[in-house]
Amino acid sequence: MEYRRLGSTGLKVSALSYGAWVTFGRQVGRSQARELIALAYDHGINFFDNAETYNAGEAERLMGDVIADLRLPRDAYCVSSKVYFGAVENPKPTQRGLSRKHVFDACHQALERLRVDYLDMYFCHRPDPDTPVAETVAAMDTLVRQGKVLYWGTSEWPAELIEEAHRVAREGQLTAPSMEQPQYNLLHRERVEQEYAPLYERYGMGTTIWSPLASGLLTGKYNDGVPEDSRLGHPDYAWLREALLENDGARLRTVRALAPIADDLGIPMSRLALAWCLKHPHVSAVILGASKNAQLEENLKAIDAVALLDDAVMQRIDLALG
Repeated sequence: MEYRRLGSTGLKVSALSYGAWVTFGRQVGRSQARELIALAYDHGINFFDNAETYNAGEAERLMGDVIADLRLPRDAYCVSSKVYFGAVENPKPTQRGLSRKHVFDACHQALERLRVDYLDMYFCHRPDPDTPVAETVAAMDTLVRQGKVLYWGTSEWPAELIEEAHRVAREGQLTAPSMEQPQYNLLHRERVEQEYAPLYERYGMGTTIWSPLASGLLTGKYNDGVPEDSRLGHPDYAWLREALLENDGARLRTVRALAPIADDLGIPMSRLALAWCLKHPHVSAVILGASKNAQLEENLKAIDAVALLDDAVMQRIDLALG
């Protein structure tokens, strides 16, 4: 495993990490979750990603139970949560958002579900148009000073709001955000490569990216249809299937255009896609979401595939992407 600094902080996280989105408590039950986390940890993964909204808090509860059962040493792994959407269906006004109240309540609930005394990373899951950025920054700073959060960051915030958060923190001598968690993959590039580009040097922001395989689209397994036992074949994720397969299959045509490159390199499409993400110099961690042991074992091989992506291969990928 390779370990990378979380932006300009001193925290080192595994370049390939493991998350619970859309899997834990749905595709993955307790026994399988235990196997997957044990496998990830044994292969050097030290960062496990979660959020209050994943399966209405059940993903955090399942992950916390499994990590406690495995008795992983607390100083050997990092765990994250995210706040914004809430952990209940039809939340009351104070049960979602980035107000000081919900940020505090959600943090304490995540600590309880994950069975830890502090969160290594705490993300503001989306910007909140109803809460001043200054209020959220102050709430996060308080949690850091209380020792309940070590590093806080944003997820899918526009660059101008991240700039504002840094300004507020600087002027108030508060703790500034250290990282962003954006979507980044071969089909979704602009925000990480263009919009956030000034933030890396200016503030030392790191990124922990989600959906590096575009929810499985970049594995190539949907090129000939949607298997019933796949994530997109699950009835609960009809919305995700529609979002990924819209525009008359344009994304699938792009994936098919990339397949010959992977074939020439002698690696699966998934390994090519993950290695491409790892190639970006400001990607701190690529979050994997495998639901089967074999998938996770295959994805872990992406570390060794980065060396195959020389300038010529990267140019060929850009041409295939148009």
